[in-house]
Amino acid sequence: QENADPNRTAFLLRKQWTLYSVSPLYRFHNSHLRDYARLLSAFIAAEKQKGLAVEVGVELDIKVAVSSIPDLKGSDRDQAAILVQLSLRSQASQKNSEDKLVWSGCFCCVFGDHLSENVSDDFTCLPLFLVNGAESYTSLVGTWFQKTFDCCFRRLAISPLNLCWMAAMWTGCKVDKAISAMELVFSVPSLPYPLDISYAIHPEDAKALWDTVQKTPGEITQEEVDVFMDCLYSHFHRHFKIRLSATKLVKVSTAVATAHCDGIVKFLQSKYLTGVLMLLTELAISQIQ
Repeated sequence: QENADPNRTAFLLRKQWTLYSVSPLYRFHNSHLRDYARLLSAFIAAEKQKGLAVEVGVELDIKVAVSSIPDLKGSDRDQAAILVQLSLRSQASQKNSEDKLVWSGCFCCVFGDHLSENVSDDFTCLPLFLVNGAESYTSLVGTWFQKTFDCCFRRLAISPLNLCWMAAMWTGCKVDKAISAMELVFSVPSLPYPLDISYAIHPEDAKALWDTVQKTPGEITQEEVDVFMDCLYSHFHRHFKIRLSATKLVKVSTAVATAHCDGIVKFLQSKYLTGVLMLLTELAISQIQ
């Protein structure tokens, strides 16, 4: 089920997002977003005065905007997503000139309302944090949130097992146009130098294979995922005599989304945005717990 308004969530599409898990925020209130923006802006300005400015040699103002995205959630019990944006505006430029967006961070919880049931009302649960922008800004924003709301940020990695699930689930999704091939990237271990193997499968062939494996439409089991991947491995071994089962799956690319084991994703279809965010929310919650 897709609840997110495509117009309100379009900013998430076709950008590279780095994933973090976030513990519940203590005494965070949606009614104070303007105050939070003002305080975060002052914090960043103070850090710049200490010589930690990202831009060197140019006097720039950093404008902070904190807003709520009520549409970006899975159920009515989920907390509304929070979008944090940093923009740069040169002091020498005209007042009516457009600000340059340089960093975005989005806190969200999609079908993760069961996390809220286990914490007191003083805490706000937004376990998944998506970041697009320079790591230096991420560090500043993360530091302020951790100090202000007594929470903890951790990079969210994606295991090979979860990548296999993503490959199977996203292959089974119906998209209007699947122009690019499904691609799996594997890392070869125990070598003195890095070596990756890229395995591209035509999207229609991958979908046809998944349709023969999946027993109940709308439901996926670990056995079905294993069979799907084993079939792909067997096909690759017949042609290249390489056993992919001995390597590590590090990246999955499909028409729905792409995901890397380092916790870097890209959303490509607004139709399945909620479903992908639900899976990522589950991964973030499992890391917190």
